[in-house]
Amino acid sequence: MAVNATPAPLTLPTDEPDIAGLVIEDDTPVDSIVTEKQERLLTDALYSSWSGPPPARDGQARPFAAFANVGLFSSSLEPPVVPDVMLSLDVSIPGDQTEKKNRSYFMWRYGKPPEVVIELVSHTPGAELTEKFERYRKIGVAHYIVYDPLGELGNVALRAFELRGGLYVVGGHTWFEAVGLGLIEWDGVFEGFDSRWLRWCTRDGSVIPTGAERALAAGARASTAEARASTAEARASTAEARAERLLAKLRAAGIDPNGDG
Repeated sequence: MAVNATPAPLTLPTDEPDIAGLVIEDDTPVDSIVTEKQERLLTDALYSSWSGPPPARDGQARPFAAFANVGLFSSSLEPPVVPDVMLSLDVSIPGDQTEKKNRSYFMWRYGKPPEVVIELVSHTPGAELTEKFERYRKIGVAHYIVYDPLGELGNVALRAFELRGGLYVVGGHTWFEAVGLGLIEWDGVFEGFDSRWLRWCTRDGSVIPTGAERALAAGARASTAEARASTAEARASTAEARAERLLAKLRAAGIDPNGDG
């Protein structure tokens, strides 16, 4: 089912506009604790464990950038839209963050919109299915995800929209083939909070682990290997003791174990 009717063409300015008067950050804390953790869970896993999007035709790895609560500017004439999380492929974050032009996602600098945008619905809905929906469509975001675990917008927790021919189509799947990632709901503990979370996943549904989860898994594997080594050593000691007892019995019976019989 297609949503909206008249797609607006995406145009990027050829020259960089003057951004001196643009407000790119106001440091206003608005997220709840759980929302803030959810945002970091989504970005941390990508930087800690994801190998990146499908390789280029020449086999080379492709860069990516993931952001939380960063302004997305499609034009210097419009205010930004601020996704809770966005993922953009084939781009690199500029190293010099002292320059204003490097501290937001200015599409005329990155040359493209992000591939995935995720909005997390809180107790106070923020036009995720109206104004933001329309902005992301016009910007050209390929995959727009609305996660509503509290049911503020209805009885659908996870909505996925895919851009086709300039229109958003409601999709029943959350696997993004061109990105090489998917999204699933996951029940578990993150940073001491036992809740239901939105997680990145591989095609088979395995979650992309965070750095802490990778470290924990590595520690568990090391402990298992150590336990196996200890068990093997104990078995070897037991076998050696049995052999010594057998040799002692042979000697007691007047049999030289090193002889011919």
